[in-house]
Amino acid sequence: MKKKPRLSFLQIWNMSFGFLGIQFGFALQNANVSRIFQTLGAEIDNLAILWIAAPITGLIIQPIIGHYSDKTWTRLGRRRPYFLAGAILASIALFIMPNSPALWIAAGMLWIMDASINISMEPFRAFVGDLLPNSQRTMGFAMQSFFIGIGAVVASALPYVLTNWFNIPNTAPEGMIPPSVKWAFYIGGGVFFSTVLVTIITTKEYSPEQLAEFDKAKDNAKQTAGTHMNDSLAENGAFIKLGLILSILGAILTIITFYFSLEKEMYIVGFILLFAGILMFFSVFLKKRGYEKNALVEVFSDLLKMPKTMQQLAIVQFFTWMALFSMWIYTTAGVTSHILKTTDTMSVIYNEGADWVGVLFGIYSGVAALVAFLLPVLAKYTSRKFTHFVCLMLGAAGLTSIYLFKSTGPLWIPMIGIGIAWASILSMPYAILTGSLPEHKMGIYMGIFNFFIVIPQILAATILGFLVKDVFGNQPIFALVFGGCSMAVAAIAVLFVKDVAAPEKL
Repeated sequence: MKKKPRLSFLQIWNMSFGFLGIQFGFALQNANVSRIFQTLGAEIDNLAILWIAAPITGLIIQPIIGHYSDKTWTRLGRRRPYFLAGAILASIALFIMPNSPALWIAAGMLWIMDASINISMEPFRAFVGDLLPNSQRTMGFAMQSFFIGIGAVVASALPYVLTNWFNIPNTAPEGMIPPSVKWAFYIGGGVFFSTVLVTIITTKEYSPEQLAEFDKAKDNAKQTAGTHMNDSLAENGAFIKLGLILSILGAILTIITFYFSLEKEMYIVGFILLFAGILMFFSVFLKKRGYEKNALVEVFSDLLKMPKTMQQLAIVQFFTWMALFSMWIYTTAGVTSHILKTTDTMSVIYNEGADWVGVLFGIYSGVAALVAFLLPVLAKYTSRKFTHFVCLMLGAAGLTSIYLFKSTGPLWIPMIGIGIAWASILSMPYAILTGSLPEHKMGIYMGIFNFFIVIPQILAATILGFLVKDVFGNQPIFALVFGGCSMAVAAIAVLFVKDVAAPEKL
C-alpha cells in the first residue's frame, strides 16, 4: 500500500504561504475591531457581545466548508477552490470594514469578514493532513505558525507604523475611524488575496484516488473514531438523547435569564443550545427519509464518532480559546483604562495606547514566528504533549502578569510568554489530532474540531461582559487575569491527551 512521500522544505513553504495573508486579516481584526466598535459608540461592557459574530460564524461555516471540501474535486483541486473564494470575499470585506458609518454596520461587517476568512482558513488546516505524512505534520503546522506570526507582526503594528513612519493620522473626528486604521485594512486586503494566490498556483493536490490509497496505508487503530455507531437506530437514539439534553438546558437557561433579569447575553447561549437540540431532531428526521449523506447529518454523525484523542483535545482547546478571546477583546480596554487611566476614545493618549496594543500583539506574533521551528525539535526530544504543556503555562503566566505592570513600555515582557504559547496553539493540537483522523474525513473533522474553539469564544462573549461589569467592577484588566487562569487549566488538561501517532523521540 502506498504511503505519502515526504515533501521538501520549499514545498511545505509554498503550501503554507497563504496563511500569511489569512493571519494578516485576522490580526487586523483582532487588534482593531474593538477600537472601531468603541469609536462608533460601543460601551466597554458591550464589546464582548458585539464580538460574538466571529465565533458564531466559525461555528457554522467551518464544519460546512470542511464537509464539502472533503467531497470536492475540480480542475483547481480539492481545497484550493475554497482558498480562492474565501480570499476574494475576505479582501473585499477588509476594504469595507473600516468605512462602516455606524456601529450596527460594523458589527454586521464583522460577520461577513469572519465568514470569508473562515472559508479560506478551514481547508488550510486539512491541507497539511492531505499532503504531508505524519512525520512531517508537526513541521507543516509549525510552518503555518511561522507565517501566522509574520503576518500578525506586520498587521498588528501597521496602524502604528503608518502613523509614526509615514505620518498618517491616527486620530479622527468623533465617530470616524482614523486614517491609519483604514489604510491598514486596505493593505491587508491586498496581502490576503496575493499570498493565498501564491499557494494556489504553486501547490498541487493529491487526487481522491491517491488519498484513498494513502488512507488504506494508515494504521486502522489510529484512524478509527472513538465511538462506533454502525447501527442506524443506535445513532438515531444518540441524536435524540443529545437533542433532548441540549433543548432542556437551553430552555432552562432562557427561563432563568428571563426570570432573574440576567444580562441579555445569556439569552444567546440559551438560544444556541435550543437551536442545536432542534437540529439534532431534524437530523433524525432527515435520516429516516434516506438523507444519510446530508451535510447536517454527517456533521452530527461524525461529531458523535470523534476519536478519543479528539475528545481529549477538545477540553484543552476549550480553555485555551476562552483565554485567547478574553485577551483579544479586552487588551485594548484593559491597558488603556488600568495603566493609562483613560476611556476617552477621542483622546491622544487612548489612541496611542491602542496603537501600542497593536504593537504588543505584533510582538507576541513575532515571538511565535521565531520559536515556531524550535517546537518540533523540542517535541522530538520530549513529546508533543509536554511541549504544548510548557508553552501554555508560559502563556498563562504572561497573560496574568499584565495586571502587575504600571506603564505600557515593559508590556513586551509578558508578550514573550504569550507568543510562545501562540506558536504551540497553532501547531501542536493539530499535529496531535491529524494522526488520529481518517484521510477522507480530514476536512470535516477539522471543521468539527473548530467547535471547541468557537464554543468557548461564544461563552466568553456572553459572560465576560457580565463579569467585567458586575464582578470585576468595570475593570477589564481582570478579564485578562481570568484568561490567564483559563490557559493554565488548558495546560494541565493537555497532560491527559493520548497522542496515538506520536513520532519517535530522539
